[in-house]
Amino acid sequence: MVFYSAFDDPVEWKAALQAAMPALDVRIADVASGAVDGDAADIRYALVWKPPQGFFARFPNLQLVLNLGAGVDALVARDDLPHLPITRLSDPNMSRMMASFVLFCVLRHARDIPTFERAQREGRWHYVHPRTAEETRVGVLGLGELGSTAALELVRHGFDVRGWSRSPKPLEGVKTCHGVDALPGFLAQADILVVMLPLTGETRHLMNAERLAHLPKGAKFINVARGPVVDEAALVAALRSGQISEATLDVFEVEPLPAESPLWGMANVLVTPHLASIAIPASAAAQIAENIRRVEAGEGVLNRVDPTRGY
Repeated sequence: MVFYSAFDDPVEWKAALQAAMPALDVRIADVASGAVDGDAADIRYALVWKPPQGFFARFPNLQLVLNLGAGVDALVARDDLPHLPITRLSDPNMSRMMASFVLFCVLRHARDIPTFERAQREGRWHYVHPRTAEETRVGVLGLGELGSTAALELVRHGFDVRGWSRSPKPLEGVKTCHGVDALPGFLAQADILVVMLPLTGETRHLMNAERLAHLPKGAKFINVARGPVVDEAALVAALRSGQISEATLDVFEVEPLPAESPLWGMANVLVTPHLASIAIPASAAAQIAENIRRVEAGEGVLNRVDPTRGY
């Protein structure tokens, strides 16, 4: 197996993978060049996160590409990907990490914490009467594995949770709807909107100026999915006009967020560096090992990606 990531600890991943599959020969690719020690023809599996262009061409016997995360938009958008199975990580620990981050963001906005932070900086004692969770309508835009887990966690804390998905996705305790025609009505009932959609051709700039205008005046906005799902210029305009009163943004159209972005200086925006959920080697290694076993046994892999759908 070849491992490539400029963002993850290769030593930790190698140890976790070999603990799950002791006979696995894990080779770490050079981050700058993508080069690997030894004979490239030995490589059967690639565990990667955003490898350089042309990376896969050097491995003639590759049988499986494993994406080092749940979001595969950067991988399926490439034009150098071999025609072979691609899988994504589906790790309960990733889902729990995401759900806890979403809960933090929602609680921060629901309990008016940014208001108190501003008052503290100004030396003002400023009281805002708290609302109960039941009085706060939270819309979860996207009910995939991560979105569903986050929605159910919000339900557990008593929020009035509504969910939107491309196709029907019933969830206990969540008022769900689906399809583009239902989107305006869904957005109109979200005091706090949490964007949790994958990035595909259909979802790119789904949240444009027109759709942001469907939100209640002064709504709170959270994006923990992918930056390009949101038209960033339209979001900045909505934040400046007060259509959106506050935002917590973990993802952006360009990452790292450029120094010249107006989002850095906006008092009503919290910027975090794409860390809402990450792959955990100790828990994810077992499913990677299982997919390798399946390939070797001629069986279908788990969590296979459909490149035409983008997830």
